[in-house]
Amino acid sequence: MGFRCGIVGLPNVGKSTLFNALTETQAAQAANYPFCTIEPNVGNVGVPDPRLDKLAAIAGSQKIIPTQLGFVDIAGLVRGASKGEGLGNQFLGNIREVDAIVHVLRCFENDDIQHVDNKVDPVSDADTVETELMLADLESLEKRVPAAQKKATGGDKEAKLLASVLQPALDLLRDGKPARHARPDGEEELRVFNQAQLLTAKPVLYVCNVDEESAANGNAFSEAVFAKAKAEGANAVIVSAAIESELVGMEVEERLVFLEEMGLHETGLARVIRSGYDLLHLITFFTVGPKEARAWTVHKGAKAPEAAGEIHSDMQRGFIRAETIGYDDYIALGGESAAKEAGKLRQEGKEYVVQDGDVLHFKFNV
Repeated sequence: MGFRCGIVGLPNVGKSTLFNALTETQAAQAANYPFCTIEPNVGNVGVPDPRLDKLAAIAGSQKIIPTQLGFVDIAGLVRGASKGEGLGNQFLGNIREVDAIVHVLRCFENDDIQHVDNKVDPVSDADTVETELMLADLESLEKRVPAAQKKATGGDKEAKLLASVLQPALDLLRDGKPARHARPDGEEELRVFNQAQLLTAKPVLYVCNVDEESAANGNAFSEAVFAKAKAEGANAVIVSAAIESELVGMEVEERLVFLEEMGLHETGLARVIRSGYDLLHLITFFTVGPKEARAWTVHKGAKAPEAAGEIHSDMQRGFIRAETIGYDDYIALGGESAAKEAGKLRQEGKEYVVQDGDVLHFKFNV
């Protein structure tokens, strides 16, 4: 299952610096967090999860393989992108292909780095990008909804469903609000909504790129962004791309000392990765053995056969049961054998909803 977050932002906000630091840092930690380049602007990074190391230590696993999240460095946007200005068409096309938007906002003053609007105003920058995305969605729906309504009058059930799902999104966009607030609850309605590939339906994470002095506690610029995120029901994190660039290539101990000196407990990139993971409503389950300890990703609410399918399609097709140990039980009891003796290894069937942290072993037959 490949999940990708598109990193967007206006020119000169630190977007590419963040992406480069993200991918180079993970490449430098290849033993635990492998990195691979798929295209020049796409990188997969391991999701930091200390639980995996603890499980591996107990099982004596030879290899540790984290679950991964993809990041795409999308070309900078300019006003008029929805009408094809700059790299508008490429920009909008790239966003359609990602699952979530990581929006980097400039939250620092620096006379040597020119802002496209000659002023530092991250909330205004966010609105500029959001407006272009809304205009593109509005243009799309103003063609699609009337066409669907016309088909619906002729008895086309799918067209009727499409019109009923997309009309609220169109109303929101006409009111200057993103389509994500019209996300339906029903399974069929959600399928149609997702198929529409609306740009403003994607979840958003705001990344406040601050100066080094503000990395620990933020500043007035980042406070304004956090207020905006709270009002929208979005997430926000603070990162100093300058600090993250300095961390690249450092040894682990050196990195920890540097972070402590800056008043930080972890890298900003770790927060970005985890927040991106949470943004997509993903959870992690583990498979653990002497050869490897590995983390896997599924959507929250996934059932056991779907989780098995993440490992191999044959496992899902021939699913019999999932031998399940909760993470806390595995750690507290010291491994699979002790958990089994204590009655903490459960046999779960096809309707079992996987929980975050589950240690699973699938039985299947094909």
